[in-house]
Amino acid sequence: MTGRRMRLLLLSLVLSSMAYGSSGGGDRAAGNYFASRSPVMARSGVAATSHPLASQIAIDVLKDGGSAVDAAIAANIALGVMEPTGSGIGGDLFAIVWDPKTKRLHGLNASGRSPRGQSYTQLKEKLGDNAKIPFFGPLSVSVPGAVDGWDMLHKRFGNLDWEQLFQGAIRYAREGVPVTPAIAHSWDIYHRISGGDKDFVGDVSNYRKTFLIEGKPPVAGEIFRNPDLALTLQKIAQQGAEVFYKGELAQKMDAYMRVKGIPLTPQDFSDHHGDWVEPVSVNYRGYDVFELPPNGQGIAVLQMLNVLEDYDLSAIDHNSAEYLHLLVEAKKLAFADRAKFYVDPDFYDVPLAGLLSKDYAAKRRKLISETSAGESVGAGNPRLKKGDTVYLTVADKDGMMVSLIQSNFALIGSGMVPDGMGFMLQNRGALFSMDPDHANTYAAGKRPFHTIIPGFVMKDGQPFLSFGVMGADMQPQGHVQVLCNIIDFGMNVQEAGDAARFRHASETETGNVLPGSGELYLESSIDSAVVNELQKRGHNVRPFSGTFGGYQSILLDGPQGIYYGASDMRLDGQAIGY
Repeated sequence: MTGRRMRLLLLSLVLSSMAYGSSGGGDRAAGNYFASRSPVMARSGVAATSHPLASQIAIDVLKDGGSAVDAAIAANIALGVMEPTGSGIGGDLFAIVWDPKTKRLHGLNASGRSPRGQSYTQLKEKLGDNAKIPFFGPLSVSVPGAVDGWDMLHKRFGNLDWEQLFQGAIRYAREGVPVTPAIAHSWDIYHRISGGDKDFVGDVSNYRKTFLIEGKPPVAGEIFRNPDLALTLQKIAQQGAEVFYKGELAQKMDAYMRVKGIPLTPQDFSDHHGDWVEPVSVNYRGYDVFELPPNGQGIAVLQMLNVLEDYDLSAIDHNSAEYLHLLVEAKKLAFADRAKFYVDPDFYDVPLAGLLSKDYAAKRRKLISETSAGESVGAGNPRLKKGDTVYLTVADKDGMMVSLIQSNFALIGSGMVPDGMGFMLQNRGALFSMDPDHANTYAAGKRPFHTIIPGFVMKDGQPFLSFGVMGADMQPQGHVQVLCNIIDFGMNVQEAGDAARFRHASETETGNVLPGSGELYLESSIDSAVVNELQKRGHNVRPFSGTFGGYQSILLDGPQGIYYGASDMRLDGQAIGY
């Protein structure tokens, strides 16, 4: 199945057509009418994750004296048990940490690499007539970076013992956890699109044993247990991350990979390392917005903000046709560059300074018509004239704030489940291009393009907002919409996430372009008059809802010393404070 067909199938399964402008909600006494609830307000700490029980684990860690990083790690480990459709030890991790001691931001890229012993030519021979790497099966697997990422974060910012961070997750893996509605929905989707009853998924027997109950994906309210994962986590808790990359667990994975034809080797695991990186930023109306540099797509957020800054968005009605038009057109420009330049910087000279410059944004802005939708716009020339999930955020009593995102990529992952280990290996390698002239083309030992991006905002040199929006190519679009809601329209952090969103599809991460103006998806509460006006401007509006990201955030009111936490009403998560 091609990547395009897979995306269309996924979209058709997730999305259901709804009438625009419909509303079934009650009336709130305070705040915007569309807000689902108020932000969580607390002084000692806040945790916002996509599962209430993971948020509770994080708060327990904070109360036990753990740092925000300790709590974030514990919550992330637990999410791999509770929400395997979005995370797990078979995937990668990125994080931004505000350290109140050093008064600076630290970025972590804990993404894994392709097999060092498999060349482009060898992979092409294995693919045969397939022009792309399949989303499922042995050829989509890259080295999992999450466990090493937890270890790096803990060694630098942790307070509690490493083993203590695993106990909540291990307990839930052994005793079981009730499956929430949104997670059950995603589980069912994965089972259907991966061909879970056929050999297409890769390793049906282990997948069925680990992730199905009586041969079916768990439904909402059903108890899911994963005793194999409990044992795996126990070994990592007792022996450290090294057991996963060089010890007993690495040996078990290697035995499985040699049988199943996964080209990773023990050396790929033993050589793996994450990297501390400098977050990059642009200033948007007095706020310094930070993202991580490629191989992720975070700088698309910064490029979009640079283009939008010249427009007085606050003078335009929120989610009006004029407003949505400008955001969509800015997105098209950024995503054209994303398809060409956002790759592993160890293999390509990414023109980062040029992409983020205000002068470059001004040149690109000239391509936008304020009255009609643009069609395909190629990438720009940003080189200066010199000689691509779960998201969570935690803040603690000392002022440390963590923005962390972790994923196996396409829902549960590659379909490859190592014997008796309780987790699935990621399929992030499917995002490599097989076009030899593309910057993101497959190469041995290379990090693929990454969709997952943590976000952070500073104001006047102080931490202001730790936030993220899950959901593949929705993530940069969601980041920008949330930021505009807060900065341009004065919404609180909960309202900023509850407000209706758009999602636009135009150019994929490997450069495949949809015809015309692309496809514009709008949530159901967008007024029908707005839809009609967008269509008059040439936008191909598709009336669906359901894949508009999952948002968590924590805002710090520095003068008052109060954290404001928010969690997306579209999912099952929760923000908790104390």
